[in-house]
Amino acid sequence: MHKNKSNTELNSKLDAVSIALKQSIKNLDSYTHVRGESLYVDDVNVRQGTLHAVVFDSRKAHGKIKSIDYSKAEALDGVERIFTYKDIPGENEIGGIIRDEPLFAENEVHFWGMPIALIIAESEFIARKARNLIEIDIQELPVITTAKQAKAKGSFINAPRSFSLGDTENTFKDCEYIYEGETFSNGQEHLYIEAQGAYAEPLENGNIKITSSTQGPTAVQKTTANVLGLAMHKIEVDVTRLGGGFGGKEDQATPWAVMAALATYHLNQSVKLILNRHDDLHMTGKRHPYESTYKIGLSKDLKILAYEAEFLQNSGAAADLSPAIAERTLFHATNSYYIPNVKTMVLSCKTNLPPNTAFRGFGGPQGMYVIESAIAKAASEIGVTSREIQEINLLDENDTFSYGQIAKKVEAKNTWDSAKSLFSSDALEHDVEEFNKNNTSFKKGIAFMPICFGISFTNTSMNHARALVHIYLDGSVGISTAAVEMGQGVNTKMMQIAAQVFSIPIEKIKIETTNTTRVANTSPSAASSTADLNGKATLMACNSLLKRLKLVASEDLNTKPEHIELKDEFIYINDKKSELSWTELISSAMLKRVALTENAHYATPEIHFDKTKEKGHPFAYHVYGTAITTVTLDCTRGTYEFDWVKIVHDYGKSMSEGIDLGQVEGALAQGIGWMTMEEIAYNDEGRLLSNALSTYKIPDIFSVPKDVEVIPVETKGHELAILKSKAVGEPPLMYGIGAYFAIQNAMMAFNPNYDLKFHAPMTPEKVLMGLHNK
Repeated sequence: MHKNKSNTELNSKLDAVSIALKQSIKNLDSYTHVRGESLYVDDVNVRQGTLHAVVFDSRKAHGKIKSIDYSKAEALDGVERIFTYKDIPGENEIGGIIRDEPLFAENEVHFWGMPIALIIAESEFIARKARNLIEIDIQELPVITTAKQAKAKGSFINAPRSFSLGDTENTFKDCEYIYEGETFSNGQEHLYIEAQGAYAEPLENGNIKITSSTQGPTAVQKTTANVLGLAMHKIEVDVTRLGGGFGGKEDQATPWAVMAALATYHLNQSVKLILNRHDDLHMTGKRHPYESTYKIGLSKDLKILAYEAEFLQNSGAAADLSPAIAERTLFHATNSYYIPNVKTMVLSCKTNLPPNTAFRGFGGPQGMYVIESAIAKAASEIGVTSREIQEINLLDENDTFSYGQIAKKVEAKNTWDSAKSLFSSDALEHDVEEFNKNNTSFKKGIAFMPICFGISFTNTSMNHARALVHIYLDGSVGISTAAVEMGQGVNTKMMQIAAQVFSIPIEKIKIETTNTTRVANTSPSAASSTADLNGKATLMACNSLLKRLKLVASEDLNTKPEHIELKDEFIYINDKKSELSWTELISSAMLKRVALTENAHYATPEIHFDKTKEKGHPFAYHVYGTAITTVTLDCTRGTYEFDWVKIVHDYGKSMSEGIDLGQVEGALAQGIGWMTMEEIAYNDEGRLLSNALSTYKIPDIFSVPKDVEVIPVETKGHELAILKSKAVGEPPLMYGIGAYFAIQNAMMAFNPNYDLKFHAPMTPEKVLMGLHNK
């Protein structure tokens, strides 16, 4: 690992860490997960007298509230109280980036599902019964449901953003080929297994503790304090783990925690608020739908010389995280390609849908889908394969991104060439061609999907984290960080770091819950940066403790600290085992009054971005990869099966190959779902139609690829990744985009007159109509 001021003696040895240890570590939460013993918000042991909450929400997408009658609901036996905006002691505001989102509607509603009141009762059943007794009269106003409608009406969240490089206008004049088109990518429901929820309980002196299912404990703490008119230190937020998040609990877990705390504040009683699945589906935002246009220009030898795109982001009724997501769309608008002349613009369009929010990839997938569509269009018109255009335009070392960052340690061609070689891509393409020649009712399609995804929060100030590490008298270790475990195995990785630094069994290490009183002022667990930021902080804390312990050991063993090494729970001097054990060393340190607690802070170096110039170096590093996808299409029914997806992925130097492989496979399935079957549907009145698993289809065992093969690319890793192990949460989702184009290629094999469509997801219904398009 690259040496720096924060990582001292251990760094020279990190590359020699046992590969066997890395490969043997599995997600340590798996054992309790499969036994049903893992704890979530709904598993909290509630205090005596705990009350239950249900949200009363709007059943109109836009309108003025003329009257509300709560009398029948309030009279129902078991109803404690109903809270509205009038009961808020602080501000009725939960917006983060832009303060444009009330906790409760006041005089007007802006989306179907907008919270109006909170019903508190002795049981959830009573609260739901009371909700049906509330009478409300809403004067309906015009409803906007699409980004195009919003643009036509001038309805925007904020000012547009634009990135540029070179001179597209003049370059297009010199292009041999120029093509324009439109694309649409739909939203996507997070469908985390654990629905949104929180449990608030009163503590002494007016303090409140909230157990929340959130990716952002500090956001919950800060917003709750603001709504209640309290100082942040009065609010404690605790998170054990999430039953899935995918971005849907980064900002959108906040209102439910705030509501529960509001009721606790007034009633001085514990309150539990857990949304049921239907409420969760229609009250929360999704991945942003995008309606986009593009213009692409190529030279005669298929070099992309110029590219322009306008992205219309359907933000919903409030900003939420839309501005940041829009920004990341621009950052990833050219995917894994070097294009010398680029002009891209994104408009965050205000509509009457629930505020759309973070979703794995955070706007990057929407941008990458458009450039891939433009390449597919150009390839079809020119009469070549998309692969030929993709391959000739891949990023190389020292190429410039449209936002000014210079590409370093580029693995784009490495992963591409490795995939072609390892998977014999020429033979694969030949097999597809032969199959299509010999079959009429079934056709195969193949597609290549390179990815390039930047790692860091694009808001530079969010790239920091803290860790608190205790070594106890018996040699066991406790670690607190801001990392929220939500199935990605980050707890296991934090334990691995401490185990490697101290050379003790992982069983001696405990990860504490994520708690704002132990680790304060944190960034959310998002942007694929959780392991890097919190892992680096943990490494720094452990290294500081290690330095102290080596000094103690050198005194006890009458040698120099630089001769000391910890190995397998014993102290070694110049590679020779001494009689001093780990536990004895800790006892000696305590007798000498040496601090066995360390609090470390890590801030990602080098990164910066100037929004006034739209230029900078926003990412610590990029993750690369290449996927090859093959599909078999039933041309009679319009149904399809993915035969296999073969991937060469840039893990860096993986800390835990099993955990990282699981992330790749899960992200791939989620990406395929977004591109092929997960179709969000609202009617013209703004009501969610895909409001149940009977009307919203996600990938199951029958719809995922029959075979997924993932091979790590040979690479040196990156020093800004924790232990050179690159982030893996979001990048693999974009491999799923290849599924869309594999299906299109199979359709063209059946119907040469098929006119390429770029309207995702590519459902069997769309396939069937396209197959017989004349």
